[in-house]
Amino acid sequence: MNTKWWQNEVVYQVYPRSFQDTNHDGIGDIQGMINRLDYIKDLGVTMIWVSPIYKSPMVDMGYDISDYQDIDPQFGTLDDFKRFLSEAEKRGIKVIMDLVINHTSDQHQWFIDALEHPDSEYRDYYIFKQSDDGKAPNNWRSIFGGSTWEPVPGEQGNYYFHTFAPQQPDLNWENPKLRQEIYQMINWWLEMGVAGFRVDAITHLKKDLDWASLPADGIDDLVAVVKKGQNRPGIDLFLNELKAATFDKYDALTVGEAYGVPDSDLEKYVGPEGYFSAIFDFSYMNIDVQNTDEWYRGRSTWQIKDLRQAMFNAQRTAIDIKGTLANVLENHDQPRVLSKLVPNKAYQTAQTAKALATMYYFLPGLPFIYQGQELGMKNFERQDIAEFNDVSSINNYHEALETGYSKEAALASINAKSRDNARTPMQWDDSEFGGFSDVTPWLKMGNDRQGINVSDEQADTSSVLHYYQKLGQIRHDENWEKLAVSGVFTPLTSLPDTVIGYQRTLGQQVLTILVNLSPNNVRFGLVQIGEQLVTVGDTAINQHRVTMSGYSAIVLGVK
Repeated sequence: MNTKWWQNEVVYQVYPRSFQDTNHDGIGDIQGMINRLDYIKDLGVTMIWVSPIYKSPMVDMGYDISDYQDIDPQFGTLDDFKRFLSEAEKRGIKVIMDLVINHTSDQHQWFIDALEHPDSEYRDYYIFKQSDDGKAPNNWRSIFGGSTWEPVPGEQGNYYFHTFAPQQPDLNWENPKLRQEIYQMINWWLEMGVAGFRVDAITHLKKDLDWASLPADGIDDLVAVVKKGQNRPGIDLFLNELKAATFDKYDALTVGEAYGVPDSDLEKYVGPEGYFSAIFDFSYMNIDVQNTDEWYRGRSTWQIKDLRQAMFNAQRTAIDIKGTLANVLENHDQPRVLSKLVPNKAYQTAQTAKALATMYYFLPGLPFIYQGQELGMKNFERQDIAEFNDVSSINNYHEALETGYSKEAALASINAKSRDNARTPMQWDDSEFGGFSDVTPWLKMGNDRQGINVSDEQADTSSVLHYYQKLGQIRHDENWEKLAVSGVFTPLTSLPDTVIGYQRTLGQQVLTILVNLSPNNVRFGLVQIGEQLVTVGDTAINQHRVTMSGYSAIVLGVK
């Protein structure tokens, strides 16, 4: 089989700021990551994705980088990170980093020089526009709200461009010299021993160079920047060059955060000659909201069959072009999956968390586990906007108020969707600060965490944690490993609307995955059975008839 070295990785995403504090400042650090490597390994994890730990003012929690080749002191030092790489390697764990190359911090020395010296070469590292009428050059709205244009201090009518926050000026990828600087930086990390990268916001590198306004799509008279600054013609030049100058030289794993890529372009991204090894399957990540640009407007009326269809369509499309998807339930930008996909709190249980894990874990591609997902962590409920840190949440809250929402309604929307839900400190035990720190954490703990912590769940063999460990054992079992990597994917399409089912086959081997994502019992027929590898909830099989209780799951295997 013509497989790549990375195709059977199981990846664990660490959000370092919230993982483990060891120096008593309420902020997670690299030493905390080192201390918990054995815990991560026990999950069957073979690779860790480390969210940004570069030097940063932390306006967007590390996605505003002020120095690409240094570690922020709150996390430790470059030597600490090298020791982390070494300790991970001893345990057979590879490490990938976040690669944020659409923009820098406004505190990056390039941007500081660009502002201080208009004739500096660094001014062309960013996007500056002079406006003749003193107004912003166009009506594009940034992803975090407000205009994409920020006035340059002391320069009448001059503006710089930012897709995200004003403190995150976009890099000018039209500049070949800038691109070479970026490539040298990437190769520096790869030389150090990093196995690859999760590539942030990569579809935004190319902008429409006409910089033309479009009809407004909101009451602010602005239009979403994605219509002119995402997946634009010409981005292939940048991405092909990036790949050839860096990733290909080191056989690196790259996972693109590629929102908005149409199916017709997917082969360019993850086909056999694609820009990246894999991209995240975001087909259902925002299924719970009506509008991803204005998610304060509330939940959508999706159904389980919509989730199933989105998931299966994405897999079929990737398989057709021989591409790979990175499969996710949670990440640092999303609320907790239990709270998102199961709005009724009565069913936000350990059993449901295990059913959701079963649903995605054996799909073709790479399973990603976000820290705390393996415990069944849930969303918080905050009482005031002052309790939030996330810049996107705060902006959405104020935008909701401006459009007529009450404070109560706006806060309810932010509680449901805030990125802070995923960023609450890791719950290692049931103490006041969850074993994360012995001082007040940088972000308030979650408030729905009884029994949801590593200490309690390690002691309970029926816990979500033990279930994730079991899934890892199956995936790396010699009986199933090749099947998990290369098995043919067959959706089971004649099941009840609330059941997500599929099979993976390789020769005579078969894995059958069945998940009932409703509170109601279901009964249906199934031709292929096999031995029960794991079960969740009450399931019964009698002469090719399957009965499943609410929020249950089963994995069957034929060796």
